[in-house]
Amino acid sequence: MNNDTEASHFAQLLQAAATQPQPQRLLFVFAGAELPADATPAQRERFDRGQGGALAPLMCVDKTPDELTSFAALADEARQFGPPWQVVFVAGLGGAGGQPPSDAKVSQALDGMVDAIKQGRVAGFAAYDPSGRPLDLS
Repeated sequence: MNNDTEASHFAQLLQAAATQPQPQRLLFVFAGAELPADATPAQRERFDRGQGGALAPLMCVDKTPDELTSFAALADEARQFGPPWQVVFVAGLGGAGGQPPSDAKVSQALDGMVDAIKQGRVAGFAAYDPSGRPLDLS
């Protein structure tokens, strides 16, 4: 996939969120790979080569679609304020009655995303690597 296609994928996600009938918040959970304590020697060897491991949520943030200009800007901000990460998961949360979702609903949804990621239930989220390449983790 080339950079135009990658940028287009994220741009389409932003456009879809911006055109929903109710105001949206985009939810982002940045995750890194970690080696479980009970890993086998073979798993440790693979992990040392940059393969395998378990996804561990590192940080999360919510943004309105108009607060984002590009994936590169999001990734730069994440690098500036947080630890290195390998994947970012994205979900949308719609408001009601013309109002965006409340802070409490956003916090609850982010907590739910973190729990789902910890349990390996990631098929419902858009996912991107640090360069913006869409990932298929289903």
